[in-house]
Amino acid sequence: MESLIVSLLPPDVSALAAMGLVALSLFTSALTAAAGIGGGLVLLSVMASFLPPVIVIPIHGVVQLGSNAGRAVVLRQYIDRGILLPFVLGSLLGIVLGAKLFVALPTPVLQIILGLFVLACVWLPKLKASRIPNRGFALVGIAGSFCTMFVGATGPFVASFITPDRLDRHAVVATHATCMSVQHSLKVAAFGFLGFAFLPWVPLLAAMIAAGFLGTMLGRRLLDRLPHHIFALAFKVILTVLSLRLLYAAASAW
Repeated sequence: MESLIVSLLPPDVSALAAMGLVALSLFTSALTAAAGIGGGLVLLSVMASFLPPVIVIPIHGVVQLGSNAGRAVVLRQYIDRGILLPFVLGSLLGIVLGAKLFVALPTPVLQIILGLFVLACVWLPKLKASRIPNRGFALVGIAGSFCTMFVGATGPFVASFITPDRLDRHAVVATHATCMSVQHSLKVAAFGFLGFAFLPWVPLLAAMIAAGFLGTMLGRRLLDRLPHHIFALAFKVILTVLSLRLLYAAASAW
């Protein structure tokens, strides 16, 4: 049985590592479904600890596409469609620009910019990113999709605009999941165009996506029970921690 499992795995990924990734996908999806944010960057951080960066970002993109798409479907009645259309249009442009400059920009610089921006949005009272009009999400889509080609997990950046100050907690999770589904689908398509070989990863990715959907169902049960003020506080704390993690990663790279 073990030899069969190993034969389905990509090179240099052991059966134990694969099982750990599947379990992590379940946990991180549950975290994001319950708290609105956090799972994607946790998953990326763990994957980056034993996989090369050139592999991590496209593979992470596929897993996050599955996780976010499942969450968007489960919570589809709460999606704010006024935000979605301009975000999609902006994301198309951002991905094209990011794909063209994929090898030209240092990742630590983008990590610092993203980390500081999200911290400012969370803690500076006069800077409320959530107050931008719906049409402003075209710019959010451009910036987020451009950066995701280099940084991988730009969920905290997008989340700083889609906050509990703007929407109900269910709408926050649903709308953010839909926006990130768009972003990750475009990123995966771009990496395919750039020549990344996804085929050897298909069995492991399918298992991680299935586990992620189960995690989404578990996380939604917790979301339904969370009072809005507790959700808002948890959202703010998690955004802060993830921003500090981005800054730490940038500092470590130098």
